[in-house]
Amino acid sequence: MPHRILFITAEYAPLAKTGGLADVSAALSRDLHRRGDDVRVFLPWYASIAASGLETWPVDFLQDLEITLGVHAYRYSVRTGSAPGSDLNLYFIDCPALYGRPGIYTEDEDESRRFLLLTRAALECSQRMGFAPHIVHCNDWHTAFAPLLLKTLYAWDGLFAATRSVLTIHNVAYQGVFGAAHAAELGLGDASWLLHQQDLAEGRVNTLLHGILYADLVTTVSPTYAAEICTPEYGAGLDPFLRSRGGRLVGILNGVDYDEWDPSRDRLLPARYDAHDLSGKLECRRELAERTGLALGTGTMLLGLVSRFVDQKGIDLMIPALPAFLRRQDAAVVALGSGEARFEEFFAALEREFPGRVAYHKGYDEPLAHWIEAGSDAFMMPSRYEPCGLNQMYSLRYGTAPIVRRTGGLADSVAHYDRADGTGTGIVFDHYDAASFGWALDYAAGLHREAAHWRRLLGNAMAKNYSWERQGALYVEEYTRLVGPA
Repeated sequence: MPHRILFITAEYAPLAKTGGLADVSAALSRDLHRRGDDVRVFLPWYASIAASGLETWPVDFLQDLEITLGVHAYRYSVRTGSAPGSDLNLYFIDCPALYGRPGIYTEDEDESRRFLLLTRAALECSQRMGFAPHIVHCNDWHTAFAPLLLKTLYAWDGLFAATRSVLTIHNVAYQGVFGAAHAAELGLGDASWLLHQQDLAEGRVNTLLHGILYADLVTTVSPTYAAEICTPEYGAGLDPFLRSRGGRLVGILNGVDYDEWDPSRDRLLPARYDAHDLSGKLECRRELAERTGLALGTGTMLLGLVSRFVDQKGIDLMIPALPAFLRRQDAAVVALGSGEARFEEFFAALEREFPGRVAYHKGYDEPLAHWIEAGSDAFMMPSRYEPCGLNQMYSLRYGTAPIVRRTGGLADSVAHYDRADGTGTGIVFDHYDAASFGWALDYAAGLHREAAHWRRLLGNAMAKNYSWERQGALYVEEYTRLVGPA
């Protein structure tokens, strides 16, 4: 018998995406559906999804419904349609007053209500569907009030009597902190004492904190990150609460959707290849160089980067390290990304300083991201912290050596290549400083010049398997521990 899972998320790839939350929400829910679980995914009907051309239709008994959040009343309806690449039905909360805006996230005064409505609407639609979930799986701060709401506003309903809640933290740095006045929007009444009182006294309410306090299980997206966020260095102020959960905090490494990210069948690449025949990778390198205006010699090592340009991603280490590296090594860089202006300006200046050796594309381009993974020799992820990361796992499959710092999911998915015994899948460094990153770049360049070692490294990397078939099974194990076999 399948588990019944109510899955609530602010993002879902490729329909609404700013980062890994979207990829994981889509891949995990589809994997659970393939296993036979009854998964109901709820997310907002953003203006961008409405304009995407996705085929959807109204759910006739979920139209023109009302939810009151404090003094604010909202009307919403529900649309449904199949997830791209799957027959899994998605349920979209259509509330133009909250979601009819250009972006997924805003700086607007009602941002807390935008996702509180999503959370409550998902629970109330579950009631109207007569859908008694074994698990309510909420994700990040946006839906982290669900466990508390199940224990308060919806505790009266026997439909949820056996329901257990799971909160997945994709990045603890984003917590959904709002002014204390927003607490009234929860409508907890006599149960308001369950809110974190010290925070309220200090004038704020922290959404993610309440998910940590009240979820039956807290998961995060890699075992190392689960340990890291229990420390002051990585816990972003929530480490005492995370430590208090003990065995109820579990790290499960994200999986990779190999239907989308596999060079042997990647529909976006100019040529395909696998571990047994890398000739297609050489063709991808040539096509990438031509597309981006790079002049690559036979022995030139091409470094790839696809990233948000934020402090977390280690871009500040590149500012001193990359120009020096390019001056001393036969290497080139292709970068795709946007974010902080100082980082965008750095890559634009680097391109000017090294014409034909540096190519920078501002923004995001999905086909180009695939080309960079396939056409590069190595991929840079020198992150300050990285809850899981996906690009390093894409890189492994594409035979593109990941250069990573030993943190979070990078530590769990990439092993340092040892010349002595030929083991390892990438280049790993420990200390967060430009000198250590520079050492890693030089180590990679040295390996690249040694054909036997480089072939061994790529063979090791491409043999790794981080499929959702494996990683999704770990979620099923945790669900079963909470509620027993379905």
